[in-house]
Amino acid sequence: MVITSTHRINGLGIDFGFNGVGRYTKLFDDPRLGSVMLWTVLWTVLVVGFTMVISLALAQLYNQNFPGRRVTRWALIIPWAASVIVTSIGFRWMLDEVAGMLNRLMLDLGLIPSAQNWTGDAAHAKPWLVFVAVFVSLPFTTYTLLAGLQSVPAEVYEAARVDGASTWQTYFRITLPLLRPSFLVALVINLINVFNSFPVIWGMTQGGPNTDTSTSTVFMYILGQTDVGESAAMSVVNFAVVIVMVLLFLRVSRWNEES
Repeated sequence: MVITSTHRINGLGIDFGFNGVGRYTKLFDDPRLGSVMLWTVLWTVLVVGFTMVISLALAQLYNQNFPGRRVTRWALIIPWAASVIVTSIGFRWMLDEVAGMLNRLMLDLGLIPSAQNWTGDAAHAKPWLVFVAVFVSLPFTTYTLLAGLQSVPAEVYEAARVDGASTWQTYFRITLPLLRPSFLVALVINLINVFNSFPVIWGMTQGGPNTDTSTSTVFMYILGQTDVGESAAMSVVNFAVVIVMVLLFLRVSRWNEES
């Protein structure tokens, strides 16, 4: 990618030779880049944030004994087992203005006066993109946190009860600190996966209209249709951003600190 980004290559793959930082200059001069990167940051923060909060709640639920727990655990695997691109296309058809069942349902209930084009503009499409991305991210994150919860020794909770700790004190002073390694693993992997996510956005909006719902990864693919060198430059920038983001996060979270 680094070598390719220093060459001028058209959409047909014809290499016109070394171009130095010309592809990077073209990339950073692109007026669409700023809005794409802003949406990429917002997309990552929203999807990862909602995923971690909901997954923590689900992990707590699945860590309890209740009728049907095994069935609900199996059901949670479905969004993970299914192809992400197929899931995204399924949601796109569900949201379709003409044939989508969401419009049909809301019209029948009198919730909307006319059918809506839910993926036709960025204002409507972005919340749905976040919803679908969270939906497909929940299984892995929930099972990672559930594994962390089940690794906490029962003796620790017994000692807390003997010492008179309340439910909230036990949760914040025992459960969460001991869940920290699993939480950090899930968080880092989600940051990388969501930042680099392609199939959800491409399957639902293809980054449109224009590039209004494109993240940097989708934008990279769009650039590659006309200028492979500029697309490679975007790929290198993405890689650098991910590395810096993860390193900063690990430093702030003090990955190696033991308490």
